Amino acid sequence: MTFAYPWLLLLLLLLPAFAWLKGRRGRPPAFLYSSVQLVRAVLNVSRSRSGGFLAALRWLALALLIVGFAQPRKIKSQTQVKTSGIDIAVAIDLSDSMASEDFKVANGRLSRIDMAKDVLTKFIEKRPGDRIGLVAFATDAYIAAPLTLDHDFLLENLDRLKLDVIDGSHTAIGSGLSTAVNRLRDQKAKSKIVILMTDGQNNSGKLAPLTVAEAAQALGIKVYTIGVGMRGEAPMPSRDIFGRKILVPVPVDIDEDTLQKIADMTGGKYYRADNAERFKEIYAEIDKLEKSEAVVKKYTEYKELFGWFVVGGLTLLLGELLLKHTIMRRLP
Repeated sequence: MTFAYPWLLLLLLLLPAFAWLKGRRGRPPAFLYSSVQLVRAVLNVSRSRSGGFLAALRWLALALLIVGFAQPRKIKSQTQVKTSGIDIAVAIDLSDSMASEDFKVANGRLSRIDMAKDVLTKFIEKRPGDRIGLVAFATDAYIAAPLTLDHDFLLENLDRLKLDVIDGSHTAIGSGLSTAVNRLRDQKAKSKIVILMTDGQNNSGKLAPLTVAEAAQALGIKVYTIGVGMRGEAPMPSRDIFGRKILVPVPVDIDEDTLQKIADMTGGKYYRADNAERFKEIYAEIDKLEKSEAVVKKYTEYKELFGWFVVGGLTLLLGELLLKHTIMRRLP
C-alpha cells in the first residue's frame, strides 16, 4: 500500500502528545465545595472507565481520518509502454478501383485493398512504440482511427475498412493527405510521417495534392507515397449475366508524377507496389528508414482505499457522540 500524501501521516505523531496534554489538564470542576469533608462519602467510589473508552474512540477516529486524508492506495496494475517518438498517419485509398485483384498470392489473388491491409497490419505489429493513426479517403476523407499506441484498437479499425463504407466513386488524394497532415501538425513528436496509398489520380475534393505537400513540408512532415497496382491492365472483378464472378481487364491509371513530387517535396520517397512481394518490401524499407530509440513510459493504475478509512473514522466519531449522550452520559 502506498500514499498519495505520505507527509500527512506525520500528524499521527501529534496525537499522543495531544492526548497526554488533555489528560494532564483534566476537566474543569463542575462543583465547588468549601470542604472535602462534604463529599468524603463518595471519595472511595471507583472511577468510571466510560470516559477513557470514549476518549480512545475519539483518538482512534482522528487517526483513521488522518490516514484517509493521506490517500492510501493499492497498486492495481503497472504498464510499461515503449514510445519511439515517431508519429505515423496512414492514408489509405478506399475508392472502388481498389477492388481490382492485382496481387497473386499462394492461395490465389488478393484485391488491392486486402493486400494493402495485410502489409499494413504486419507493419503496425513491428512498430509497437509508434503512435499510428488511420485516414480513409475516396470521394471524401475520414478519420478511421486517431493516433494511438493501442495497436489492438488500431488493427480492429483497420479490419473494419471496407470499400463500401464510403462513397468510392472518386479519389480525393489532396483531401486524404490533408486529413493525415492535420492529424500530425500539432503533435510534439520528433519525427512525423505520412504513408499515402492510392491507385488512382486526384479527381475529387477542393485541395490540390501538391498544395497540401507544401504545407506538409513547412510543418516538417515527411510523406511516403505508394502507388498501388500492377502495370498495364489489372483484373477488376465483375459479374456475368449468370451472376458468376469474372475478372475484366481495366487500364491502370496511377498519377505517379504527382506522387513522386509529393514525396520529393517532403523528404519522403515514392514506391510502386506492382506485385505482392514488392508491396511487402516497401513497408520493410520504410520500417528500416524510420527508426528511433524507444523511451519507456510507465503507467500505474491504483485502487483508492481512502474511503474506507474516512468512513471508519466518521463512524467512530458518530459512535462516540451517541454513546456520550446516551448510555455513557455523565453529569456536567
